[in-house]
Amino acid sequence: MKIADYTAELLKIYDVFSVLSDRNGKKVLRLRHKTLGKELVYISFENAVSVYRLLKDVRSENIVSVYDYLKLDDGYVVLEEYISGIPVSQVLETGFYSYSGAKTVLKKVCSALDVLHSQGFVYRDLKPENVIVADDGQVKLIDFDSCRIFDPSKAFDTVALGTPGYASPEQYGVAQSDPRSDVYSAGVLLNVMLTGVHPSERLAKGKAGRIVLKCTQISPEKRYPSVRELSKAL
Repeated sequence: MKIADYTAELLKIYDVFSVLSDRNGKKVLRLRHKTLGKELVYISFENAVSVYRLLKDVRSENIVSVYDYLKLDDGYVVLEEYISGIPVSQVLETGFYSYSGAKTVLKKVCSALDVLHSQGFVYRDLKPENVIVADDGQVKLIDFDSCRIFDPSKAFDTVALGTPGYASPEQYGVAQSDPRSDVYSAGVLLNVMLTGVHPSERLAKGKAGRIVLKCTQISPEKRYPSVRELSKAL
């Protein structure tokens, strides 16, 4: 079955509430069940993203739930939980976080990353747009397209992915990304939540600044060794 055929069958049951994204061969739709009103997110893309196969069997309060991951004749489709809430990036449009607020969010992000790391994945795209604060106050990590499996036999990442400013140096050919790459991005995220800018422009004050500095060391060996240790430091 092709993606178009599967989508046509799905749309007999669901209405398209909105198009969240449609670019670079990837389409993201917000769907609503015609009779039950239940909403979900539909994602179609051309190339496999292996982390979704794992997430289909994982239920974590800080990771968006994946209901299905389908391999079709011309690509892949993911059906996942729709989160009613706003991304951290939108929160930052109205002001910065207090340390207490930023700590609460980041500890939950660390919990989500720890689940991925325990399964051998590196997230590689931690940024304000990919962290959702749900209406009930829960924090959810979304968008796993940049995830890769850590392979200790490789010296470098095969493909450089990540968002400039948030991505660690090793994601651009210095070395292979590993869980400490996500620690780097978490440090940048913390600084942005507190100051609105990258730590190279202005470092957060006090304890938060010291945490950010340790997270964002150029050498992975000088960072916190895991997101669990970062969470403890917070």
